[in-house]
Amino acid sequence: MSQSEAVMYATRSPWSMMVSRFKKNKRAMVGLWMAVLFIVVALLARWIAPYDPTAQNMQVMLESPSFSHPFGTDEFGRDILSRIIYGAQISLMIGIVGVLISVVFGVALGTISGYFGGKLDTLIMRIMDIFMAFPSFLLALAIVSVLGPGMSNLMIAIGIFSVPTFARISRSSVIAVMNKEYIEAAKAMGGAHTFIIFKHIIPNSIAPIIVLSTMRIATAILTASGLSFLGMGAQPPTPEWGAMLSTGREYLRTAPHVSTIPGLAIMFMVLAFNMLGDGLRDALDPKMKL
Repeated sequence: MSQSEAVMYATRSPWSMMVSRFKKNKRAMVGLWMAVLFIVVALLARWIAPYDPTAQNMQVMLESPSFSHPFGTDEFGRDILSRIIYGAQISLMIGIVGVLISVVFGVALGTISGYFGGKLDTLIMRIMDIFMAFPSFLLALAIVSVLGPGMSNLMIAIGIFSVPTFARISRSSVIAVMNKEYIEAAKAMGGAHTFIIFKHIIPNSIAPIIVLSTMRIATAILTASGLSFLGMGAQPPTPEWGAMLSTGREYLRTAPHVSTIPGLAIMFMVLAFNMLGDGLRDALDPKMKL
C-alpha cells in the first residue's frame, strides 16, 4: 500500500470502510440482491401476481407447470406462482416482526444486565439460561400450543424464543463497551444512566445486534415454516410456504411441484439472509482489512 493510499484509508469513515468491505464480499452481495428481490416481490405482490392466491379452479387442479400457470396448480386448482408471491409477504412479515420483538426485549434485558451488573445481572441471565435450556423450535412450538395457532401468535412465539440470544449478545457487547474511557468520563461528568445508555452504550454495541438480527430473520422464517407445516402457524387458505409444503406432501408422487416449489422458496430466502448476515459480520468486524 502506497503512502497516499494509506492516508486515504486512515481518513475514511468507519461507515465507508464497512461498505467497501461488504461490496468486496461476493457472497454477501448475492445474498443482498436475493433479499432485495424477495422484498420487492413481496411489496409488489398485489400487482405482479397473475391470479388471486385463494381462488379455486377445480378444472385445473394439480396441473403441471405450463404457460398459463408457470409453477403449476395445487390440489384446489390455485395458482402456485401467485401463492408463492403472496407467501413472500407472509414469510418476511413473520421474520421481521418476530425479530423486532426479540431485538426490543433482548437488547433491553441485555443492556440492563450488562450495565448495572450485580444481582440484577445474575437474575436476568439465569432466567435467560432457563429459556436457552429448551431447543428453540420446541420452545416456539410450546408457546404456540399455549397461545393457539395463528399468525399473530406465531410471531409472538418466534419473538420470545430469540430473546435469550439477543440478551446474551447485547450483554457481552455492553460489558465490552463499559470498559471504555468515554463511558467513565460520562459517568464522572454526572451523566444520567438513561443518557449514557442511549447516547453511548447502545450505539457502540449495536454492530453484533445488526448481524444477529439479519441471521435471525432466516431462522425465524425457517421456524415459522416448520410450525405452519405442523399446522400450528398460518391456517388455510393463507398462502404460507410451510403450510403449502405440508399439504403438497400428499401428492409427491403425482404432482411433486406442489411441495417442491414452496420448499425451494423457503431454501432460497433463508439462504439469502444467511449470506447477507455473514457479509455484514465480516464487514462490521474491525479486524477485517481491505
